[in-house]
Amino acid sequence: MIGVPLPDPRDEVTAKISRALEDFFGAGKHVQHIPSGVSAEVPMFGATPHSKKLRALRDKDAPKVKAQAEAGKTAPAAAAALDMRISRVKLIAQENGITFPEK
Repeated sequence: MIGVPLPDPRDEVTAKISRALEDFFGAGKHVQHIPSGVSAEVPMFGATPHSKKLRALRDKDAPKVKAQAEAGKTAPAAAAALDMRISRVKLIAQENGITFPEK
């Protein structure tokens, strides 16, 4: 209606939170202290089926990359010889413990 002041939204939120707290503690529930760093919500950083498939494809190329490293080629030279991106060659080397000579 015109001329009637609107209620403050902050007061409504505060009242809602107060009711929720009263309901929680009124039901006999207690606050649970969770140590820092412990959480039930885990972010999805693990391996997914897609990342496992990509890893399997990189594992197929690992012997070729290892042969290039044993031949004394650097990572850029191995990438050029294998027609791969240098980032892929470095990732395969990192995952499989392959070291390239520094030149």
